[in-house]
Amino acid sequence: MNIKQEVRETIIMVLIAVIVFLAMRFSIQTYVVNGPSMEPTYTQGEWVIVNKLEYRFGLPERGDICIVWSPIESNKRYIKRVIGLPGESVEVLNGKVYIYTVAGEVLKLEEPYIKYIARQDFPKTGVPDSHYFVLGDNRNNSRDSREGWTIAQKDMIGKAWLDIWPVLRWGLAPNYVLPNSTAAQSAE
Repeated sequence: MNIKQEVRETIIMVLIAVIVFLAMRFSIQTYVVNGPSMEPTYTQGEWVIVNKLEYRFGLPERGDICIVWSPIESNKRYIKRVIGLPGESVEVLNGKVYIYTVAGEVLKLEEPYIKYIARQDFPKTGVPDSHYFVLGDNRNNSRDSREGWTIAQKDMIGKAWLDIWPVLRWGLAPNYVLPNSTAAQSAE
């Protein structure tokens, strides 16, 4: 092999490495859980790989665990669960979450990931277009949409995809499919 061919192959390998690096950087990211808002699902210091392309090519779904930019603290990220979709209303009553859908249905969410139900009620509140109502799984210790804000889709960094630390938790993120209509579940 001559010098020109070796240089060309080296340049090609470097370019491929750069392309792979950039593709990975724009499509996935690691997130380290900071705080108790998602307990017991996630605890302080756990690492999650986030799929940053999920919400660029698709819409968030009820039950998704997502990483979002904080609407109240600049340059801070939160990890939350999507509860209310655009155009819906959300209410928390006696620890249960009720969704009033655009179609006029009322859903009472069954949330097996909740260890302690919310101690305080939250009045029925609408979710603006292109925004999402998000809650932490630790309903009694979470900064979330009950503080009067929602998350614009453009401020959603991505969907939790893989749990990577601690090693014993390695696997798919515990996103939970919640119903979108009364055909799946209705209020009592």
